[in-house]
Amino acid sequence: MDEQLHESVREVVRSIPAGRVATYGDVADLARAPSPRLVGQVLNGDGHDLPWHRVLRANGTCAPHIAEEQLQRLREEGVVDREGKVDLRRYRWEEAVTEPEEEPPGLW
Repeated sequence: MDEQLHESVREVVRSIPAGRVATYGDVADLARAPSPRLVGQVLNGDGHDLPWHRVLRANGTCAPHIAEEQLQRLREEGVVDREGKVDLRRYRWEEAVTEPEEEPPGLW
């Protein structure tokens, strides 16, 4: 993997504020990474010193093998889950939300 891309992913994750979350896809978009899976690879191999717990799946859930610890860390930051799922509309990091482009006016 390109070192610059690796560091870009780390910087985006480092930037997610306490009490907020982002999805793997959000991080990939902000870091200009080709895939959310690459974000997971970076965090798995080199994310121990980052707020990795603030990165969730696109549906607001945690990966099963880290869910208990991840949810506990998020709760300590004030992020509330409902049966293991975080409400992305409420807790998603504002920087990660991209506004949909306006559709061009139609004929009708």
